[in-house]
Amino acid sequence: MKALAFSVAALLIATPALAGQAVSLRSDTTDADGKITLGELFDGAGAASNVVVAARIGPSAVLDAGAVQIAARRAGLDWTNDAGVRRIIVRQGSDSGSNGGLAGAPRGNVEVLAYARSLATGEMVQPEDLVWTKMAASPSDAPRDADAVIGMTAKRPLRQGSAASLRDVSTPQVIKAGDIVAVTYEDAGVALTLQGKAMAAAAIGESLMVQNTASKKIIETVVTGPGSTAVGPQAMRLKANRNNTLRYAAR
Repeated sequence: MKALAFSVAALLIATPALAGQAVSLRSDTTDADGKITLGELFDGAGAASNVVVAARIGPSAVLDAGAVQIAARRAGLDWTNDAGVRRIIVRQGSDSGSNGGLAGAPRGNVEVLAYARSLATGEMVQPEDLVWTKMAASPSDAPRDADAVIGMTAKRPLRQGSAASLRDVSTPQVIKAGDIVAVTYEDAGVALTLQGKAMAAAAIGESLMVQNTASKKIIETVVTGPGSTAVGPQAMRLKANRNNTLRYAAR
């Protein structure tokens, strides 16, 4: 009985020693040879630096943060992921000790998403266009996850190395200026449709001024999809839902 008690006590005493070594996600998540290691992902990886966790084929690789966290634990490392990162983007780099190609990106204590290359207005953000880095501060509307901006389009020119912000992007435009679109009114079982000419480009949920091709009158509509808009109660609901979504995303 004493021997059993001693064994249990020994295990309890030994437990803290088994805790993983604390590490933090690097600002320079780049890889030079196609074999992504824990040392390329984390600061403080120590003896586990050469442990390979994934392969990169092409200019970038997108890793699941949960899978990386599990791999790190198996190698004796503890990454708490306090920022709630869901994906880690690893870009090709000639030197894993560089700052991931983000010229002038300062090191700090805040992990933020930054643009891995410069983007032109209207260009769609791809997974390889983003990288996690450390800065002294983050924008008030900085996205907590890459999914918040991937697939969106740039509202203005975006500079390589700058921190990502929700105000930088918008949903992809599905209507271009000059397009002929359908304008639909629906209410209480009544549905009417006419044709109009889009006076500007717009994305789903955005307001769009449309000129009636028959009367030449200009009316305000809300975009419902490619080549389609709505007026009346349906448009008001769509506009309200969009405003609520934007307010929630900006928190």
